[in-house]
Amino acid sequence: MPSATAAAQATSSQDQSAAPLAVVMEFLSDTAPEKVEAAATRLVAPDAVYVSLSFDNPELKEIEPWAGTAKGPGAYSSTFLRVAKYWKIEDFTITDKLAAGEDVAIFGKFTYRSVEVGHVFTSPFSIHAKVRDGKMVYLQFLEDTYASASSFRQSGSWTVKTTKATPAFEVGVK
Repeated sequence: MPSATAAAQATSSQDQSAAPLAVVMEFLSDTAPEKVEAAATRLVAPDAVYVSLSFDNPELKEIEPWAGTAKGPGAYSSTFLRVAKYWKIEDFTITDKLAAGEDVAIFGKFTYRSVEVGHVFTSPFSIHAKVRDGKMVYLQFLEDTYASASSFRQSGSWTVKTTKATPAFEVGVK
């Protein structure tokens, strides 16, 4: 049988994790264009780091300008403002939430429709965030970036060679 001290420590740890989780969930619930700038000002530290999709990928950044590493509340809000311009968000579902201390992990899936081309895709996503003193100081967002970038494709293909034993093949042919 667990001791009262062990039970109190477990409860205290859960309480300490609940606050960071609440901060991240509040931000995610306020990512609509009319809300996200106020949410970023309220919930993101001035020197917070945002890693979107990759640390640094110049080619991806041409397609999705928010990709890469940026700092400050503006990095958080501008990402969601741009996403709303590039895609119609048809679904955004959180399936799992975990928190331990300052670390928060969120998992789920979303379905977006590209505004200009009309391509629809569904992607899993994961978020790793760190919260200190009631503000996010780090957020890393990962998704199926091949699917998101491909939602803008109008034409073109790649010739791909994955291993010595595999012949080259074409992908992206419509």
